[in-house]
Amino acid sequence: MTPSTSGSFRASSSRLGLLGGLLLASTLAAAPAPAPVSPAIEMTSFGRLPDGREATLYRLTNARGARVEITNYGAIVVRLLVPDRAGRLDDVVLGYPRVEDYVRATPYFGAIVGRYGNRIAQGRFTLDGQTYTLATNNSPGGRPCHLHGGLRGFDKVLWQAEPVVEGERAGLRLRYRSRDGEEGYPGNLDVTVHYWLEADTTLRIEYEASTDRSTPVNLTNHSYFNLRGEGSGDILGHVLTFQASRMTPVDAGLIPTGRIVAVKGTPFDFTTPHAIGDRVTVADEQLGFGGGYDHNWVLDHPPGESGLAATVYEPFSGRVMEVWTVEPGLQFYCGNFLDGSNVGKSGRAYQHRHGFCLEAQHFPDSPNQPAFPTTILRPGKTYRTVTSYRFRTR
Repeated sequence: MTPSTSGSFRASSSRLGLLGGLLLASTLAAAPAPAPVSPAIEMTSFGRLPDGREATLYRLTNARGARVEITNYGAIVVRLLVPDRAGRLDDVVLGYPRVEDYVRATPYFGAIVGRYGNRIAQGRFTLDGQTYTLATNNSPGGRPCHLHGGLRGFDKVLWQAEPVVEGERAGLRLRYRSRDGEEGYPGNLDVTVHYWLEADTTLRIEYEASTDRSTPVNLTNHSYFNLRGEGSGDILGHVLTFQASRMTPVDAGLIPTGRIVAVKGTPFDFTTPHAIGDRVTVADEQLGFGGGYDHNWVLDHPPGESGLAATVYEPFSGRVMEVWTVEPGLQFYCGNFLDGSNVGKSGRAYQHRHGFCLEAQHFPDSPNQPAFPTTILRPGKTYRTVTSYRFRTR
């Protein structure tokens, strides 16, 4: 649904009907709306794509007033407003004010990336005896690779969107069909991503996919976080704790070597709390390859079971973010390549390390690494995974 005028939805648990209690309201009045007493969804135009199609922005609000704004272009999380320890709401994700900015240039701010999130060495993999060639759209260390689905990955397409309210949570269901041969991948892949803003200020992301030919699938969300507020400066004071005692070292092209090593005694040991800036500039070969942290951690929880992956604390605001996932890996990237060329929603330029990513996913280059957990989806099977970002204060 892509309206040309603003519209809103309201629902309460006592009025749930055939459509989950989702009620289409009349066009928004000029006067400010009252504070929500139940989950709400509003829709507005987010601008137009070069081909003339309109992108829509969906605003999900919970009963506490926390809010997430998502566009059907790239399934992008545009804004995420959560309270600090004093109850003040700030937008804690980097992004742009309109779709035209995302089309022009973006380092994947807030997007769903796929078919394969992260890197595939040399843009090639072999599956069932056949070699597939993908776009090489990234060249760290001068070594070409395939990154985040290629030249036109899932972050650059218009998804079908359906607002949903269930009980005390507001949601947005997004669907996309990736055609056989798109970006070089085999098979028609049908993808559903469901965002939920829960009553306890958790952003839950549910992923599902099916295919008619065997193909690699590795989906994740690429939000850049700054828990002090987007545009507020660097993230070096954020304190991280990972439930991960191992990581996958990389070569100069940021491709895993195939080894899995312990983090103990290295700058990659976040099993106890450390600020991002504590060790990011120490002399270390791995940090040198990425210009800082841009690596995959191997999570300690049992495969396929949901577990706590990471906790982030920002001392100034008191905000805490927990990442929970069923995925085996967590890519931590601390904004090494932000350089001031991206001007965000606040009108401020995003400089070096003004945001960080925690991308729950399978390991990079898994199609070429037989010792890593498989990312191959077969016909008749369903890809399902869930990641949640839980917010609180202290």
